[in-house]
Amino acid sequence: MTFVQTIRQGLYDAGGATPQFLPLLSEPLAKKVRENRAPSREDILAFISRETEAGGPRKIGLREIARAFGVTGDDRIAVKRTLAELADEGVLEKRGRRVTRKGALPPVALVDIIARDRDGEMIAAPVEWDEDELGPAPRIRIHAPRRARPGEPLPGVGDRALLRAEPDRDAGPNEPPYVGRVVKLLSRQRHRVLGVLRIEANGAGRIEPIDKRQAGRELAVATADIGDAKHGDLVSVDLVGKTRFGAPRARVRETLGSVTGEKAVSLIALRAHDIPDVFRAEANAEAERAQPASLHGREDWRDLPLVTIDPPDAKDHDDAVHATPDDAPDNDGGFIITVAIADVAHYVKPRSALDRDALERGNSVYFPDRVVPMLPERISNDLCSLRPNEDRPALAVRMRVTSKGRKIDHKFHRVMMRSHAKLAYAQAQDAIEGRTDEITKPLLASVLKPLYAAHETLQHARNLRAPLDLDLPERKILLKKDGSFDRVIVPPRLEAHRLIEEFMILANVAAAETLEQHRQQLIYRAHDEPSREKVSALSEFLATIGVKLAKGQTLRAAHFNVILDRVKGLEHENIVNEIILRTQAQAEYTHENYGHFGLNLRRYAHFTSPIRRYADLIVHRALIRALKLGEGALPDMPAGELAEVAARISAAERRAMAAERETVDRLIAHHLADQIGARFQARISGVTRSGLFVRLAETGADGFVPAATLGREYYAYDEAAHALTSRSGVSYRLADVIEVRLIEAAPIAGALRFEVASGGERRAPPRTGARTKDRRAPKRAKKKR
Repeated sequence: MTFVQTIRQGLYDAGGATPQFLPLLSEPLAKKVRENRAPSREDILAFISRETEAGGPRKIGLREIARAFGVTGDDRIAVKRTLAELADEGVLEKRGRRVTRKGALPPVALVDIIARDRDGEMIAAPVEWDEDELGPAPRIRIHAPRRARPGEPLPGVGDRALLRAEPDRDAGPNEPPYVGRVVKLLSRQRHRVLGVLRIEANGAGRIEPIDKRQAGRELAVATADIGDAKHGDLVSVDLVGKTRFGAPRARVRETLGSVTGEKAVSLIALRAHDIPDVFRAEANAEAERAQPASLHGREDWRDLPLVTIDPPDAKDHDDAVHATPDDAPDNDGGFIITVAIADVAHYVKPRSALDRDALERGNSVYFPDRVVPMLPERISNDLCSLRPNEDRPALAVRMRVTSKGRKIDHKFHRVMMRSHAKLAYAQAQDAIEGRTDEITKPLLASVLKPLYAAHETLQHARNLRAPLDLDLPERKILLKKDGSFDRVIVPPRLEAHRLIEEFMILANVAAAETLEQHRQQLIYRAHDEPSREKVSALSEFLATIGVKLAKGQTLRAAHFNVILDRVKGLEHENIVNEIILRTQAQAEYTHENYGHFGLNLRRYAHFTSPIRRYADLIVHRALIRALKLGEGALPDMPAGELAEVAARISAAERRAMAAERETVDRLIAHHLADQIGARFQARISGVTRSGLFVRLAETGADGFVPAATLGREYYAYDEAAHALTSRSGVSYRLADVIEVRLIEAAPIAGALRFEVASGGERRAPPRTGARTKDRRAPKRAKKKR
């Protein structure tokens, strides 16, 4: 370290930024410090560590580092280059415009409480942690109060909770590096097992676990331990012991309902993920007392011909749209686009019983046989549903766009509106293509054609923006009248879908921009760029098929689109789509903005669905406060509280996705249970050392092919190529189409096991130096054990 750098480091360690101390130095020395203003790697790492430990969760990026060290001009480029090098080396983790020490916990973490230490203090671990990239998950010592606050239970081992964590500077070398406090207890006693009870002829019971990972591992229940549970009930059990031979023993602790009814499958998912499906009495009472909003304090927009366009089976309608040519002389060929959203904030006041229930749910959950709404039906399907020809309160944004789809300006309004028609996507599309009906015919010229013309301008802007363009068809399960599986369809992707999607994106951007302009806190919908490790793995795979991913530049969604276009129609198209999808980070709600990578937007917030998403309700309240639009404004919320809300609703979103996916798996497993031995066409959806994950072409059902059933050869796992390959050259690679035979189905767990009936290609053996691992034939492997 040079003499000048030593002085700089000493001044910084003393607690201040360099420029503040320059007057204390002699002029020659101050000049040298000024000339060496760009901080070193050590300076930057010390600054990040110090800020993290002293201030906890603080945004740290190029701007903050430059401000702390007084960096300007070309020196900022040097700092940016240093940050990129530290990220490449794995020392720092880049998240949008923020950087943190690699593997640092977020300020508010979702954790499972896993143990107690020798002093009786609880130890937690983060729920989501990529050990392949970050190493072992860090442990967090929890400071728990000796007495719980009224109505709040004390956390215990097995619970899941939101935790505010910070580095523990007093931790010893073998002690947890973090210390935290519980912000919110989310679920209780995760160590208990859920399963379906089967009572046998002798009166004893057997429990079939609902967890796919425990499929086929039944538990035994003595007659005395069954209690009041009945055959076919979903029960929660405690493990009470193991026997040397036979199934582990369990005791029924709680009966959760019968799984013999038509809504049994979704009931299992609700209980497994602790999703609340019954509103508190206070919330229901609030909903029933609510009265329709009046025109007082609102603009009267009831004559504006807004229309809703939704799926044909939608029960609530929270967004309506309108477009008209802009007659302003400075916007030739432009449009005025209006998006009106149900004013949920008028009925759901902050910290009310309705609000507490909505926050606990986080979002509505959609199953094939039912919907678990975020708000009671009195609110979601009645007072806030934009029904045709009925007065409804709304928060609306009017946006002016150019003939090229660029937004010029926008303004939010609190209004009373009246939907002029309820349309389905296909109905609107049919009308534009000349197939009108009694509803769409009078709307065609005045409403629908201007909507589609405005959408055409937005498409131009979208193409210039170049968001990530993955081909991901959505499947929908249709049920019979008795609630059993009927078939799977892939609804067509219509221009009407894209129209609504682009209008909603534009409105969401306008909401984020307005709140930032008014310096109002909000919850963003953020999507980080892919991690460098995942991009490196993608690049390594692309090299095996002769496609190069440019390195050393800022990665954008457009770079992935170039690759997707290059392989379109070729044999590698499916696998490239699949791997690029897996390369992406997961979108989340956050009080800090780091942009939306997939949409290629600098700022983005969910505004358009407050009936079914709590994040949107927060944004509505923030707009009401920022623009002084009346009652229902966002109350004072420190950044820490907003961060906790964002973490909770992100966790609720992931919980809902898992429950919805598992319900589909169980429905299809029930359908296929009597088809053991049948053959199906499938696509390989995942390759691991232990076998192949496959997805059936007809139903989209997921299943597993154990590597031991592939044959008697040695198989090597090629991580870069996403393949299992035998020494004779037979290869099973991600996205290959094969034929599989069903050998086992566990309907309660939603698990399917297959073996390969035909398929697999002869390819060149794994490349020298590829990351591989042999899979031995079943008999040889057994002998080694």
